[in-house]
Amino acid sequence: MTGLVKSNKQNREFTILAEQQLPIIEAQNVNVELSGETILQNINLQIFEGETVVIIGPSGSGKTVLLKTLAGLYNPSKGSIKFHGISWSGMSDQKKHELARFLGMQFQKAALFDEYNTIDNIKYVLREHTSLTEQEIERRALECLTLVNLQNARNLQPHELSGGMKIRLGVARSLALSPQILFMDDPTAGLDPVNSDEMADLIISLKQQINATLIVVTHDMMRAYQFAGRILFVVEKTILETGSIEHTINHKDPRVQQFIHGWQKGPLSPEVTG
Repeated sequence: MTGLVKSNKQNREFTILAEQQLPIIEAQNVNVELSGETILQNINLQIFEGETVVIIGPSGSGKTVLLKTLAGLYNPSKGSIKFHGISWSGMSDQKKHELARFLGMQFQKAALFDEYNTIDNIKYVLREHTSLTEQEIERRALECLTLVNLQNARNLQPHELSGGMKIRLGVARSLALSPQILFMDDPTAGLDPVNSDEMADLIISLKQQINATLIVVTHDMMRAYQFAGRILFVVEKTILETGSIEHTINHKDPRVQQFIHGWQKGPLSPEVTG
């Protein structure tokens, strides 16, 4: 696993901040608007190094928007998102590009490059954000594929991969830079229960190996409990921190209870008028 161990050089600039126990990511009074619609409102959140944060909530509630905003991919219309105390919004594009090497992003439905084969999807990230030689890039990319059991599919094109293989490739690509933070958007979506369980276990194991902070969106409460960590419930344009597994299961908010049990009737259900 030597290729996935963080180098001291890569993390040196953040060592002092980390020792002061500052949040690795902090949202302060954040609103997010897309196409003129307010998606998230008055979001306040601190995430600390090494923890696992699981984001749950109804479909369309803004979970993916929250994840991408925390990762600096969306700019808040109000408030700020800070990475190690530095606001994403105040950074130049060059600075964002430099800091991207500390982040690993697994997008919903993998978001692979269709024109690249399996191993080149990983090599692209390494070429973009490191100064490794081609030989080193080849070795690191193959190591990442091996971690997710895709080494034998290294030359396949994305359209030749099954849905589960695409998800695994997206996970492998997110690990390429041995990031400080792993952002994962529904990494078990579309997998059968056995493969979903195995994928979650793999992600947890890899998080521990590279000592990363994990922020993961999921629709599956079994996976939420498997990952957690601290659970955040996105509802009505804001977040409700439900806490640990035990606290979430026993949470008194009826919206939380309806969601975690999958009840058809409750405050999350659309009103039916006669």
